[in-house]
Amino acid sequence: MGVIKLLILYGVFYTAYGREFQLLNKHGKTLWIGIQGNADKPALEGGGVVLRAGQRLSIHSADDWAGRFWPRTGCKNNKCRTGDCGKGLKCGGNGGAPPASLAEITLKGWGGLDYYDISLVDGANIPISMKPIGGQGDKGKYSCKRAKCSHNFNKSCPKELRQKVNGRTVGCKSACLAFNTDQYCCRGAHDKPETCKSTDWPQNYPKFFKDRCPDAYSYAYDDHKSTFTCNAPTYLITFG
Repeated sequence: MGVIKLLILYGVFYTAYGREFQLLNKHGKTLWIGIQGNADKPALEGGGVVLRAGQRLSIHSADDWAGRFWPRTGCKNNKCRTGDCGKGLKCGGNGGAPPASLAEITLKGWGGLDYYDISLVDGANIPISMKPIGGQGDKGKYSCKRAKCSHNFNKSCPKELRQKVNGRTVGCKSACLAFNTDQYCCRGAHDKPETCKSTDWPQNYPKFFKDRCPDAYSYAYDDHKSTFTCNAPTYLITFG
């Protein structure tokens, strides 16, 4: 088959299937993966899929999709201990209850680039990463590299932030979730970067997360160095 025919076939495939997300479970236990589209974007796969231990699952989106993925743990009888969306396996348009580790992405954003990140703004439940496959960047630190948070916060979470079920820590809360104050939640008089600096907080909890996962967002007005860019046909999201 000639080169031109191959390029035509690739173009047809790319147009028909858009982008690919490969979901990989390295957690060791079955996970329910929640998927939520941004405004005006659909919830892929109805908003959720089952991912068994060691399983890799491929799903597709439109070329301009935007949204988030998160792991739901301890799921049984349509409820999960962490990341629950209140609707069973298929979350529809619902998000997940924090604490939950998030992988976020906007395809074909400003300048035609894909923007992706790992967010601990809603706390964390298990390690998570997102890696472009087949993308080409400028070789910079945040260009087409793996965005990750490999730390298991359930083992080191401060006592006051621990989410427990039957005496066992299943997630690590954000300061906003744990204390619900305007300062920790960056709201009210603290609703902009100038007035919501974690260094001014009674306790700099974002530093605890940032020290262990420097490439992940730690609170609402974290610096922008945690945003990665690329343009790739496939993104691998690993849980655990």
